[in-house]
Amino acid sequence: MSPTVSAQAARSLQLSIDSLGRPLREITFCVVDLETTGGSPQAGCMITEIGAVKVRGGEVLGEFQTLVNPHTTIPAFIAVLTGITNSMVANAPSIGAALPAFMEFARGTVLVAHNAPFDVGFLRHFAGQLDLAWPRFDVVDTARLARRVITRDEAPNCKLSSLATVFAATTTPNHRALMDARATVDVLHGLMERLGGLGVHSLEELQSFTAKVSPAQRNKRHLAADLPHAPGVYLFRDGRDRVLYVGTSQDLRRRVRGYFTATETRSRMGEMVTLAERVEAIVCASPLEAAVRELRLIAAHKPSYNKRSKFPEKVVWLKLTREPWPRLSLVRAVADDEADYLGPFSSRRSAEAAAAALHETFPIRQCTQRLPVSPRASACVLAEMSRCLAPCEGTASATEYADVVSQLRAAMTGGPEPVLDTLLTRMGLLADGERFEEATVVRSRLASFLQGAGRTQRLLSLTRCPEVVAARREPPGWVVHVVRHGRLAGAGVIPPTANAGDYIADLRRGADTVIPGPGPTPAATAEETERILSWLESPGTRVVHVEGQWSYPLKSAVRHLDLCAAATRTRESLVPFDERHRWRPEHRPAR
Repeated sequence: MSPTVSAQAARSLQLSIDSLGRPLREITFCVVDLETTGGSPQAGCMITEIGAVKVRGGEVLGEFQTLVNPHTTIPAFIAVLTGITNSMVANAPSIGAALPAFMEFARGTVLVAHNAPFDVGFLRHFAGQLDLAWPRFDVVDTARLARRVITRDEAPNCKLSSLATVFAATTTPNHRALMDARATVDVLHGLMERLGGLGVHSLEELQSFTAKVSPAQRNKRHLAADLPHAPGVYLFRDGRDRVLYVGTSQDLRRRVRGYFTATETRSRMGEMVTLAERVEAIVCASPLEAAVRELRLIAAHKPSYNKRSKFPEKVVWLKLTREPWPRLSLVRAVADDEADYLGPFSSRRSAEAAAAALHETFPIRQCTQRLPVSPRASACVLAEMSRCLAPCEGTASATEYADVVSQLRAAMTGGPEPVLDTLLTRMGLLADGERFEEATVVRSRLASFLQGAGRTQRLLSLTRCPEVVAARREPPGWVVHVVRHGRLAGAGVIPPTANAGDYIADLRRGADTVIPGPGPTPAATAEETERILSWLESPGTRVVHVEGQWSYPLKSAVRHLDLCAAATRTRESLVPFDERHRWRPEHRPAR
């Protein structure tokens, strides 16, 4: 797997400050202004005039202006304010003709408006009414920018007329669309000139300046300067070199840059950035390698600002013990004892629910004491309820008990049909008796068991294979992964001029040696193996080499995972009722 990028190597990949975003001097802006009959298109207000100016690098490239016939009477106070009268718009084009012409004029530009939600909101509303596809314009709001830049000493407010005075605009706004758009151009250039002194040189930085990014965050932009434009993992470290946060990206420099300038609005991340003193980058061959490295680094460092995947060891397993009279037990780790394990479960509650589903189907003992080969003790209440074979008092022979345990083991490791049939039948009886809350509890137990059994069987399908090599075409070429016992051992991209067979052979020889341990996840966390499985099972992946047998049991619980997902989405997915609240047998899953 790829080594850590040195500062010198990363610096050699740096291009210029312009590569960190789209330079403002190269952006074509379309500054637009509207006149309307009122404040909201949803209230029936119409557009009466559209004015726009296209500029780039301080140079005006073109102008657009048209009156629009609103096909309604213009209110008197609007006519007085704008000077646009009913007679002026009588022969003007309708919005159906004017809007497509404007959209063609603005195509490929960044829209700018003073109070952009108003102007852009009107334009988008009528585009929707006319079934016109609205381009995904980037939008800059000069009013929002001004609120972050202009002080009360300079202007009493951030109205366009006030800002035009502050920046000595060559055009005086007068509530006519084109004149107001021209004034907004001067305001935009004035704001950009002032923001340039604050280090805002790209469109991304300009847009981010309207967000609540603290000066402390903004001043840390230099931490991204030496990062490469490459996929991989990044680690924020504080002054004591402790890892604060771990993340992944297809473009390390651009993603890390975002924490300081643009899209980051999470308060916790703002706090983290103020503590960060450096960012470490690890370039990876593929997104899968980056995701796996992220999981491992989070588990190793347990960064305080990562919320997920920090404690992979905090899982619960359901174990079928190896003793004269086996039982089910909840444990925190898998031991090398040849016992059968189900899981891992993310919580003790879900593991207990799965155990309850098995106990409801198979009457093995639920007591926790160790029993000798020939026990002599009194039976508990479960025996009186016919829910336990009561080996403690000698009611069941060792052969009879072993036969039930064998059936339970088969349900755990192979086909779950006995559990499925028993619990679905019980749910139907409870529904017939209108005991819906109890039926819901049984449904939850069934879902927990199927999820646990399906997860175990899915993990085992890969982890029992000493090696799986697979490839898939991904940018920038064919990505190859070597997986050993469910752990990512090697990753690479076949060079265009290389012999694919030779490259894969070299990659296999250089891959990590993996020594498996016991259980369904012998060499990696369940989350890592599941990430790998998702990649292997995705369309376009080609298996190059398999050592061992990558397969599921014929009647595995995996095929019932859709049932579990439905149970998670809705309370009644596994207990369907008709209009009279009665369970319908046709909803039993197909065999």
